[in-house]
Amino acid sequence: MLCLIIIAHYIYQNTMTVPSEPLPAYAKIVRHSGSRLRLWWLDKVLRMVIKRKFRYDADIPFLRARQAALDLKTTRSDPQMRAQAIDCNGTAAEWITLPESRAEKVIFYIHGGAWMFKFPRLHHAMVAKWCRRLDARALMVDYRLAPEHPFPSALDDVWSAWQWLLTEGISPRSVIVAGDSAGGNLTLALLHRIKAAGGVMPACAVMLSPFVDFTLSSPSMVTNEKRDPMFSVAAMVGLRRHYLAPENMLSADASPLFADFGGLPPLFFQTSASEMLRDDSLRAAAAAHAAGVPVEVELWDKVPHVFQAFPELSHSAAALETIADFVERHANWTMPGSGTG
Repeated sequence: MLCLIIIAHYIYQNTMTVPSEPLPAYAKIVRHSGSRLRLWWLDKVLRMVIKRKFRYDADIPFLRARQAALDLKTTRSDPQMRAQAIDCNGTAAEWITLPESRAEKVIFYIHGGAWMFKFPRLHHAMVAKWCRRLDARALMVDYRLAPEHPFPSALDDVWSAWQWLLTEGISPRSVIVAGDSAGGNLTLALLHRIKAAGGVMPACAVMLSPFVDFTLSSPSMVTNEKRDPMFSVAAMVGLRRHYLAPENMLSADASPLFADFGGLPPLFFQTSASEMLRDDSLRAAAAAHAAGVPVEVELWDKVPHVFQAFPELSHSAAALETIADFVERHANWTMPGSGTG
């Protein structure tokens, strides 16, 4: 049995997951050598807990209850983190702060969860690490969930919270907008709404494995379906059915990939090379680059969707360092330990 585990681990670590075509200059593959056995084990757990259950006809209330229990049992919060509930023009949100948080540095964070789920402790823990590393505070939007509140409810809530933030005297240029998965979609859609309204853009945006095309036309939707430990094409079609009507699939508010990227702030995409959503990031980055927007893409090899949220992986801390580097270069924030600011 041990021999079989070792062989399976070797095969898993040596299976190519990166695109076959050469990457553009603004994109790179990141191979991190740590947590190999944990990655292999996590892949098996995710396939059992998520991929087997998240199907076209998934029981959403059951999955919510199951994942809420897992969120409570498996996630440790930073004991110094404070989460303060706030009403943003009728939209629920939370201020996430740490003792070292600087009020003028704001992370406007939009959580993922397929537009239907939320993982408060998981996202609290991840965002608290961002706040600590960046010396910032975060406004985390608790948008309404589908299928009870379908498209465009989530984006409307994010937009409402953004407008509220600006009425609090916060300059958009001191804010970074970030989100994972569905939250990455809402991040990019928010930028397009700001542009359409003639508003001032945030300093930059960070998207972790964003889902930006509801037509599901990215090649990796097919080529990475077996490699992805969390999703399947059937699950993606079911997700779409719960969130929006077919006639809305090409709307810029739903599929921000198809909007005009001109005038957007610098964009940073960080995704897994082996997940189904890999090419959503590459295609969005290509559209941004063609429009003259500064853009960077990192494809992390052999990690799951939104691997940054798994603190047991050393990849998570390493990924945060590259995010912090991007923010430092584009947000004009003074980082902790720099001696100024």
